[in-house]
Amino acid sequence: MKEFNIEGVCIKEMHYMVDISAKIESITRLINQGKYFTINRSRQFGKTTTISMIGGNILEQYIILKASFEGTGDSLFEDE
Repeated sequence: MKEFNIEGVCIKEMHYMVDISAKIESITRLINQGKYFTINRSRQFGKTTTISMIGGNILEQYIILKASFEGTGDSLFEDE
């Protein structure tokens, strides 16, 4: 039985979610063309799920690095 997921990656077999396959294809195309893209939405718009699905699409072609700046604070930029 499916349920609503309120945190982390959504799995379509387990969670209710909209079809984002067109968005995934569009972003994957941008990556393959060497273009930049951003994902910046508020909570619960599928950012984590989108990034996870894109990673699955490009894993065989690219090396994927994950970085987080959460919790770094302003001290990281004091010497700029």
